[in-house]
Amino acid sequence: MTPGLILIIFFLYTFMLFVVGYITARKPDEEAFYIGNRKSKWYLVAYGMIGTSLSGVTFISIPGYVGKTSFSYMVVVLGYLVGYFIIANVLLPVYYRMKLTSIYTYLEHRFGKASYKTGAVFFILSRLIGSSFRVFIVVNVLYWFVFKGWGVPFPLVVILFIVLIWLYSYRGGIKTIVWTDTLQTTFMLAALVISIVLLSKSWDRGVTELMGDVFSSDYTKMFFLTEWKDRNYFLKLFFSGMFITIVMTGLDQDMMQKNLSCRTYAESRKNMYWMSAILIPVNFLFLLLGASLYLYAAKNGIALPEKSDNLFPTIALQHLGPMAGLTFFIGLIAAAYSSADGSLTALTTSVNIDLIGIQQRTDLEEKQKRNIRRLVHIGVTILMVITVVIFGAVNNTAVIEKLFDIAGYTYGPLLGLYAFGLLTRHAIRDHAVPFIAVASPVLSYGIKWLLETWLVPGYQVGFEILIINGLLTFGMLFALIRPKKQTTA
Repeated sequence: MTPGLILIIFFLYTFMLFVVGYITARKPDEEAFYIGNRKSKWYLVAYGMIGTSLSGVTFISIPGYVGKTSFSYMVVVLGYLVGYFIIANVLLPVYYRMKLTSIYTYLEHRFGKASYKTGAVFFILSRLIGSSFRVFIVVNVLYWFVFKGWGVPFPLVVILFIVLIWLYSYRGGIKTIVWTDTLQTTFMLAALVISIVLLSKSWDRGVTELMGDVFSSDYTKMFFLTEWKDRNYFLKLFFSGMFITIVMTGLDQDMMQKNLSCRTYAESRKNMYWMSAILIPVNFLFLLLGASLYLYAAKNGIALPEKSDNLFPTIALQHLGPMAGLTFFIGLIAAAYSSADGSLTALTTSVNIDLIGIQQRTDLEEKQKRNIRRLVHIGVTILMVITVVIFGAVNNTAVIEKLFDIAGYTYGPLLGLYAFGLLTRHAIRDHAVPFIAVASPVLSYGIKWLLETWLVPGYQVGFEILIINGLLTFGMLFALIRPKKQTTA
């Protein structure tokens, strides 16, 4: 594939999103931006959220992940199901009953303003780092395969990519995102299926025969039952998947904002059930693709890249012909757009409602609120551009992935706060919550180090660090319980 052709495809795809954005953003109002006037079709939300869940990181990383961990990732996906069930039956009823626009408003009602602001800040920090990392992966591919050869600096590529996302989403917000996510999920899933078909044809085998080869290989091992110290031990993966889903969907403004745009709680719950069911075969297809790529490389004597993330792009772009390369880029761009556009909208919502408190401002007219929201949207966009450019300047994947891990640590305090709020009836000293929220990730990292180096040599702490983090926050909140007032007879 030539760089010019890649660029044309990129702009044609973006033009489609502009058309969708223009149609859906006619006669916009502030409620449409934040929660789509609560008129979104549940099946569109469910379908579109698949694309949001499967970011560019998933599109590239999961196939390569098979080489080290076989099909063990499916145990994480099974844990997702339990997590989605808890979201649908515990968290969503609370959000709908309280008629929330920002889900962190719950913390103010339950504990107080300091807890509320703490939850919002931790979300903003984690979502900014996580989304910027996902955008970086895609922009970096575009830069190396298209723009670098033309002498275009990396920061300009970042600005182009993120500004295009801002342009099609700044008016309609969540009302637009629900529809663009539907389009992007379609392209992403089509790219996944077409890639498997093209791989089987290049191998001169049918898809059924290819699947037979995969299942007769060693790559399909799913349950690691003996080495409990290993990070891929099945119980660790299952419970990690469950809690990852609770925090990165149920306690994430980006994901919940789309759910809250449904008309009723019943529709939103239906959306959650269907999305979780569809994610099982979709993730399985990504693993099937990964095993097929490894078998194809072995059969054709293709040297495996140093980083497993490069397996899919290397074979698609260099060995399977232009159609495979075209399919790969469309899927990658769709995955990146789907993750980034919702993040910009969610971050704008959280800053406006949680930090500025724009909904409570009775001194502002509708037009003034809209202007403030647009300025905040621009500010969030600039902040994401700066973060992605910093990732590019670091230019060290190991360091960047560590930063991405840090974003995972910040969800732990949210898990502990919500668990304490829902499972107990205690009032707490709200002003001290920020200190606990900061201390918990630090202590979690210390526990991880102690476990791996001193207490249980050979133990590998994986996704369960989130559970440790949440338990620490939950436990320390008991120290903040306010004693009940004594009453005299």
